[in-house]
Amino acid sequence: MFDIAERWQRSGDRRSNRTEGRTAMARNIQSLERAAAMLRLLAGGERRLGLSDIASSLGLAKGTAHGILRTLQQEGFVEQDGPSGRYQLGAELLRLGTTYLDVHELRARALVWTDDLARSSGESVYLGVLHQQGVLIVHHVFRPDDSRQVLEVGAMQPLHSTALGKVLSAYDPVAHSEALDAERERFTAHTVSAPEEFEGVLDLTRARGYAADVEETWTGVASVAAPIHNQRRMPVGAVGVTGAVERVCKDGELRPELIAAVRDCARAVSRDLGAGRF
Repeated sequence: MFDIAERWQRSGDRRSNRTEGRTAMARNIQSLERAAAMLRLLAGGERRLGLSDIASSLGLAKGTAHGILRTLQQEGFVEQDGPSGRYQLGAELLRLGTTYLDVHELRARALVWTDDLARSSGESVYLGVLHQQGVLIVHHVFRPDDSRQVLEVGAMQPLHSTALGKVLSAYDPVAHSEALDAERERFTAHTVSAPEEFEGVLDLTRARGYAADVEETWTGVASVAAPIHNQRRMPVGAVGVTGAVERVCKDGELRPELIAAVRDCARAVSRDLGAGRF
């Protein structure tokens, strides 16, 4: 009898824990919904709103509204005007929105040129941007040979060993710092990981306007990439081709016509972004 009662008690405890977990999750989701509603309210109405206005508009108690606003303020999504105490959208939200627009425009501007590059080179084409100490693939054009391939949009590549990553590290100071701070893993015998050697690779990349990866990340695979700039001549991404070493290289060197095609593609996208002739 005792064992049955004990098991029932434990079962009840588990049911109680599950109920409490679901309740906590519901509260968290509700908080996110309220925070999103606040941001929409601040974006769609007057430039600045007071606590009472926000609370009454959303049907919230002042204490609840104030707690959510404080969290948003700590994260930079909301700012409070000192003299009036009113709230407005913060700079961090603007930065995130600008980043999204930049990447969206970059991809849109690159669509035609990357398709052309894939056709002319016969290789896969990748468009990458800096993201969390790595290269985020935002566009991928398949190799035009009807072979079975996997779409890699959203995949991450390392900064220090890939052609895309080296280009970003060479031209973008933030990417440079990220690459130096990150753990530069040796993927193959050809991977450059020592700081001095890596800096030499970046100097060479800037000098010739493109970067190479010949079996530094994946055995049997080579790639070449070039930087894309915006109207302020700031690096906003990199474009490159990737394929089997025997196709991308000839006599142990990258094929000159591939290098030229990649650089022409990067220049064309840069011009479409307003970088002008260079």
